[in-house]
Amino acid sequence: MTTLGYAILGLLSREDLSGYDLTQRMKGRVGYFWSARHSQIYPELARLEDGGYVTHSVVEQTERPDKKVYEITDEGLGALKSWVTRSPEPRPIRDELTLKTYSMWLAEPEEAVKLFREEELRHEEQLAHYEEIRAWMESERREELGRTDSPEFATYATLRRGIGYEREYAEWCRWVADSVDGRKAGEKKDRGEKRGG
Repeated sequence: MTTLGYAILGLLSREDLSGYDLTQRMKGRVGYFWSARHSQIYPELARLEDGGYVTHSVVEQTERPDKKVYEITDEGLGALKSWVTRSPEPRPIRDELTLKTYSMWLAEPEEAVKLFREEELRHEEQLAHYEEIRAWMESERREELGRTDSPEFATYATLRRGIGYEREYAEWCRWVADSVDGRKAGEKKDRGEKRGG
């Protein structure tokens, strides 16, 4: 089974969903740490159904076409439980900003500072969004967060990982920008001293 298949099973283990609802959850809840295109979800659902991991029922709607609502089967739940505690496959890291940083010594300092300040801001904004969610969860779901066998705890643990990631990435961007800014200031000072001397 693909990782996307397990992501879908993870969503269906919490609630029965239509293909459209799965796509929306994939963009929202799961989209913070795993992405899939709309065009990938329906073929994966068909494979999951062929494998006996999910089943569907048709829900009639009056003003819209009927919709399929998917439900995880016992076999799907068993596969998900088994997968959850297996070590993930090592995968290559692809971080374009880190790759750019590797050759940043060639960049104009002003442009480099601008890039890293923008990235710092982007990560700070995402961090603030995650912190809002955390505050809401700690206020509204405090009791469930202490139960490690609850979906709320699992969501909270995932959120904490996102908070740590965004915080560290923002701090790193700030450090790079401050370092380049300091180098730039030192170069201007050196040029001024050479002219004056």
